[in-house]
Amino acid sequence: QVQVVESGGGLVQPGGSLRLSCAASGSISRIYAMGWHRQAPGKQRELVARITSGNSTNYADSVKGRFTISRDKAWNTVYLQMNSLKPEDTAVYYCNAQSLIKNYWGQGTQVTVSS
Repeated sequence: QVQVVESGGGLVQPGGSLRLSCAASGSISRIYAMGWHRQAPGKQRELVARITSGNSTNYADSVKGRFTISRDKAWNTVYLQMNSLKPEDTAVYYCNAQSLIKNYWGQGTQVTVSS
C-alpha cells in the first residue's frame, strides 16, 4: 500500500504563485510515476502534470510554461510549482501515485485563485 498526502493549497491572487507538496509513504519502491490532477466544480478531473521514475514529465496544455512538477529521488515527495496563476486554475488538486497494481490518491488540497 501507498499513502499520499497533499499540502500547500490556499488562496492566492491572480498572477501569484503556490507550491503544492505530496508526501508519499508505504511501499514507495513500487511507484513508477506520480502526478497531479485537478477537479473544478462541475468539471471532470483532469491531469495537470506527471513525472516518471526516469524524470520524464508531461503537462496539460493549459499549464505549460507556468507549472513545474519535480520530485526527490526516493519518491518521498513530489512538488508542483505553480506560477502566474489564473482564476481558471481554481480547483481541488489531487496527488496520484501509480504502481503496477493500482493507483493511489490523496484527499486533495484546495487552490483558489481570486482577487
